[in-house]
Amino acid sequence: MSDTLVERLGKLDTCAVSDALDKLGIKGVVVGLRPLSVQKRIAGRTVTVRLKSKGNETSTRHLGTGAIEAANPGDVIVIDHRQRADAAGWGGILSTAAKVKGVSGVIVDGACRDIDESRGLEFPVFGRSAVPLTARGRVVEDCFNEPIEIGGITVTPGDLVLADGSGVAFIAAGQADEVIGAAEEIAAREAAMTKAVLAGEPVSTVMGKSYENMLGR
Repeated sequence: MSDTLVERLGKLDTCAVSDALDKLGIKGVVVGLRPLSVQKRIAGRTVTVRLKSKGNETSTRHLGTGAIEAANPGDVIVIDHRQRADAAGWGGILSTAAKVKGVSGVIVDGACRDIDESRGLEFPVFGRSAVPLTARGRVVEDCFNEPIEIGGITVTPGDLVLADGSGVAFIAAGQADEVIGAAEEIAAREAAMTKAVLAGEPVSTVMGKSYENMLGR
């Protein structure tokens, strides 16, 4: 069954979505996340994971595996790794399993490893940095498919996310139609501006008209 909202979101970029979020007074953009493996736009519903530093507890499963097995094709796995840079919150075997499952990509609020392996798979991994250090003995999974926090944004399972070369934007499921509709209007307006510039209209005139429209003149 197709997800119309995800399909519409996948035709946009994060800049248009960011502008729409600004227009509506909604926070959703996380600063500092970037493509680590391949430059590919991904859009989908979120499957969430929360990691934590390992204490004395014994881990019952490898981090990320439950989320992969729970994901539907097209979903995006989003990992709250507390912006940790000294241990990986994702790795190559997980990328392989996620690609086999049909997952669109993974977003990690922290470091990842095996980036060359993920690149070879053409599997999109977004994160804050790459590091070779394993999670083993350092990090365990706290939970999956529970609300998490990514860069100050609360992300709930089933929310929408868009990630591309400019960054990552989250949209709460209940606000998706409104945000995507506003972003589509912004994208259409910018496409018309690009067309005018290509037709030879001075960019100062094109940008000036856009600014006046924003002011309601």
